[in-house]
Amino acid sequence: MFDRGLSRRRMFGVGAALAAGFATTGCGTAQSDTAFAEPNSTSPYPVAGDSPVVDKAAPAPTNSPAAVAARHAGDQPKQWGVEMTGILSTFAATGKQMALTFDACGGPGNNDIDESLVNFLITHQIPATLFLNKRWIDANQGRAAQLAMSPLFELANHGVAHRPLSVNGRAAYGINGTGSAQEAADEVWANHERLTGLVGKPPRFFRAGTAHYDEVAVAIVNELGETPVGFSINADYGATATAAKVQAAMNAAAPGAISLAHMHRPQSGTGAGMIAALPTIRDMGFTFVHL
Repeated sequence: MFDRGLSRRRMFGVGAALAAGFATTGCGTAQSDTAFAEPNSTSPYPVAGDSPVVDKAAPAPTNSPAAVAARHAGDQPKQWGVEMTGILSTFAATGKQMALTFDACGGPGNNDIDESLVNFLITHQIPATLFLNKRWIDANQGRAAQLAMSPLFELANHGVAHRPLSVNGRAAYGINGTGSAQEAADEVWANHERLTGLVGKPPRFFRAGTAHYDEVAVAIVNELGETPVGFSINADYGATATAAKVQAAMNAAAPGAISLAHMHRPQSGTGAGMIAALPTIRDMGFTFVHL
């Protein structure tokens, strides 16, 4: 059950206020600033492994973006991809737990939101970790503030310009990666600060654009105080999959799985596929948790 720890009164207040705030609007437009009944001071939803959430303090001066970049200037990476040591792709589950994550990539054509998907999560009280790009936040300031206030959602860092995170410009899917240690640190840090101001505490997790990293960039993310996140289930292949393929991909649900899908393409098959898959996964005895 997903209402554990919430009173009926609080659930109604949060759910109703959220649903009201997510009326369909055009792409790339800042949305309603409707406030929720209660701030997200303490989330009632479990986290991966049922381990306590420890807020990370802001990095010390030795871990400033400039200092971190300087330490790695000239480092030559030997690895590249979506899986390597240091990237969180699964977690140690307590029972049948899995984590849903959704990216909002931002930029031209990518600043919308899938209303049906978000409203489904709200209605069914399903927690998720939302990786928001800075451009998406800037284009949807009211909407981002609403998400930040909901205990259902943990907001995480999806970078500034949605670039693969590298120190030598390596590309993925035709998107050029960051070209130096300083560019990699900047891709993380500007949105780290944006999210800290929005949520009131630093984000715990980072996912690079395209989810690609080299090992030097992974070290940079960790030294900046965030955990690089990958996935074990590629649910919608960059919001290009049909609803049937999304549903089939989610059938790979397993304890400790982290699914990756997208929340900014309402015309894609992502929303319909997730809406079809999630009740079945829940009926199989799975609990959805924050990372």
